[in-house]
Amino acid sequence: MSAAEPLVIAPQQPAELLLREVRVLDPRAGIDAPHDVRIKGGRISELSAPGTLEADGGEELLEGRGRLVLLPAFFDPHVHLRTPGQEHKEDLETGTRAAAAGGYAAVIAMPNTDPVLDSAPLLRSLRDAAAREARISVGFLAAITRRLEGEQLTEMAELRIEGALGFTDDGRPVQSAGMLQKALQYQRLCGGVLALHEEDPTLSRGGSMNEGAVSAALGIRGIPTVAESTMVARDAALAGYEDGRVHFQHLSCAASVDALAAAKSRGWRVSAEVTPHHLLLTEEDVRGMDTRMKMHPPLSTEADRRALLDALRSGTIDCVATDHAPHARDEKEVPFEQAPMGTTGLETAFAALHSGLVVSGQLELGVLVERMTAGAELFGLPTPLIAVGEPASVALVDLDAEWVAGEHGWESRSENCCFAGRRLRGRVLLTLAAGALAHRDRTLTMVGA
Repeated sequence: MSAAEPLVIAPQQPAELLLREVRVLDPRAGIDAPHDVRIKGGRISELSAPGTLEADGGEELLEGRGRLVLLPAFFDPHVHLRTPGQEHKEDLETGTRAAAAGGYAAVIAMPNTDPVLDSAPLLRSLRDAAAREARISVGFLAAITRRLEGEQLTEMAELRIEGALGFTDDGRPVQSAGMLQKALQYQRLCGGVLALHEEDPTLSRGGSMNEGAVSAALGIRGIPTVAESTMVARDAALAGYEDGRVHFQHLSCAASVDALAAAKSRGWRVSAEVTPHHLLLTEEDVRGMDTRMKMHPPLSTEADRRALLDALRSGTIDCVATDHAPHARDEKEVPFEQAPMGTTGLETAFAALHSGLVVSGQLELGVLVERMTAGAELFGLPTPLIAVGEPASVALVDLDAEWVAGEHGWESRSENCCFAGRRLRGRVLLTLAAGALAHRDRTLTMVGA
């Protein structure tokens, strides 16, 4: 029995579009130059010298005038769409709409829903819903253990046939080394990636922020970085022993980077992601006790932030993931220690990273684009390319546009974004996903030919 298609999207009209005089930047395709780009039937049909293509009667025309940049659309391997059971926070339509507004053409949703995504019938119904509602392509990770309880493996082979890209107990670690070893053994039979939330609960002890000088000053119980890094080291060793394929989620500290680098140097099949908030913020941002700054793992020190950035730049950390974690307003508007952990991030990821790292000269734009699209390959999926014949999954960006995050509301159902109120530079104006229009900014002017 063959496996289901890994990504699902609602049927939409293929795009017919001419983008004239835009800068095309695609590190994988080796392109960084002005072009005219024609999209026919949802595919890139022509890449020509700027100003050489004329619009025909069946397509929309956008004049870039050299100020707009066309990028391969982004891929996020770690989002929470809260469906089923928590639709007051987010759902498939609002979550994928938010992703499209941020320049994403595809995302992978986590299984810590209510009920937990731990059975083939539930996965089938969720994929059916995505085929009706998703504005961009959506893939799903199923749970490693039933109900995320760490005691009994899910039917991994059956879930893979139903379309699961892999497995995770995200939100919780696989605390038992023996259970993870068993999962790795089953993985060899059915394939897929094991994505791991790395935390030793006996060390984190219900803390609310990074353990250190700031937590002591605020009188808040802290989480030591060793709660993460020791689990990264343990699980990398298990992956190496079983020749398993492991992906480490949302790394937050230098010690975890060291463990990851050591694993890669041994040839073990591991990869890792880092979030925009861990690349741009530190524990100092928690001093105001804004619950939007409470996330898991917590924001750490400036030295940890620099280590994460260095690792992303070098490729030791493979990709950027938002860990988009929407919560209802009343859930976050409580005292800091009582608030749930998590921040939204799909709508602000590129702009925040461009503003904080590229504009400041800490990271090249091409490197950022590569890392924001690399998650697809890590999960065995094709990475969007700007090349003739390829499906049009692209994002059109104005790098100079300045805007205030959240000033005009959000596409997401939730507003608990740690970058809310910040002036950002770089705005996604247009997103095509799988050849169809997924997002168009209200400021963008296009004309029918």
